[in-house]
This record gives sequence, C-alpha cells and structure tokens, in this order.
Amino acid sequence: MCGRFTLILEPGDFNDEFDLGGIPDSYLPRYNIAPTQPIAMVSDAKTKRVEMFRWGLIPSWSKDISIGAKLINARAETLSEKPSFRSAYKTRRGLILASGFFEWRIDPQGSGRKEPVYIHLTDGKPMTFAGLWEEWHPAQGDAIRSAVIITTQSNQLISPFHDRMPVILSGDSRKSWLDPASSPEFLSSLLVPYPMDELHLYPVNRMVNNPSSEGAGCIQPLT
Repeated sequence: MCGRFTLILEPGDFNDEFDLGGIPDSYLPRYNIAPTQPIAMVSDAKTKRVEMFRWGLIPSWSKDISIGAKLINARAETLSEKPSFRSAYKTRRGLILASGFFEWRIDPQGSGRKEPVYIHLTDGKPMTFAGLWEEWHPAQGDAIRSAVIITTQSNQLISPFHDRMPVILSGDSRKSWLDPASSPEFLSSLLVPYPMDELHLYPVNRMVNNPSSEGAGCIQPLT
C-alpha cells in the first residue's frame, strides 16, 4: 500500500524528466504527504500540465466526501471490477508525481512501535505513481477533483514491510498509461512491481508517523 509519500524535488527536475506542460504556482515541496491532502498529478496526455488533486478518490456518484479517506489506494488486480474505480480506469488515468514513499514495520526488538523506512529511486530521479482521478460535485460549492494511487504486489525489497507497493511507471510506460487508446490488456501489463534493484530504502525517524510532521527531518537517515 502507499499511505504517505514525498514530493521534494524542484519543478525543474520534473520538467527535465517528464517534459511537463507547466507546474501550478501553488506547488510546494512536501516531506510527509498524507491522505486527503493535495497531491500533484498529470491527467491530460496532450497538455501534460500538472494540477493539484485531493488524495482519496471520491466517486462521482458518492453522496459524501468522507468516502475519499478510505479510497487512497486501489488494487491493480481489481480495477476493472470495483464500481469505485472501473469508470476512471477506462478514461481518467493520471501520473502522480513523487520523490519517494514511506513504509512501516513493527520494531523487531519487541517494543511494538512502528518503525518507518523511506523508499526512493537509486538514481535520485523523480517517481510517477499510476493513478486514477474523478471529479465530484457537492450539493453546494465547487467541484472537487480527487485521485487514488494504484498498488500492486510488493517486490522483494518492500515485502518485509508490506505486501503491497505503489505502481511506479517510468519511460514509455508513462505515455502509455495516459494514452486514451491503450487497451485494457496492455494497461494491465504495466501494473507490476518495480524492479527492486532500482529502489533504495533506509530507516527514518518516527516523527514521520505523525501526519502533521513536515520538513527534511522526515527523510533524514537514522544513524
């Protein structure tokens, strides 16, 4: 699963990597992004413009915004079956920008505390998670655009911490994910664990366990 991640690289780093169509002025580096908070996403293959979405999918048919807090991840294996995701899977796919993500395990020394680790690409480049998005219209007020991160089975690096990991797309797979013409069969082939030798993880301070924690200390390696 993916319950917390970072977006800390400069806009120029993402532009160099993805040839983006622009980043909103509201963009700020974040070291501890939590569900229901804004996340940066590319949802249009033509403009490739980065826009801000609420993390936690609110299906268009939902009567209550609170469902979004429960739909932060979507299992790759059941996207075409689940009513909350199958429509977005067909026509509303996006790339969620990230620098890395966190996972936890129970302290092996027996304290019962959750010990966090930070996972990022070994080359230090930006990540893109496969995502879906929706636009929800409340009874009053403006429409809310929300998104969900797709997960798949963990690779051997992540599996000691969790049996799920976010789907990380790179290279041509990014274009294919956004392409409206991509077939369901081909899209399914993209939703696989990322190669473990291209990822690095290390333990970090438990301050990240608190969603209100922010700053570089969240990813500072433990000595």
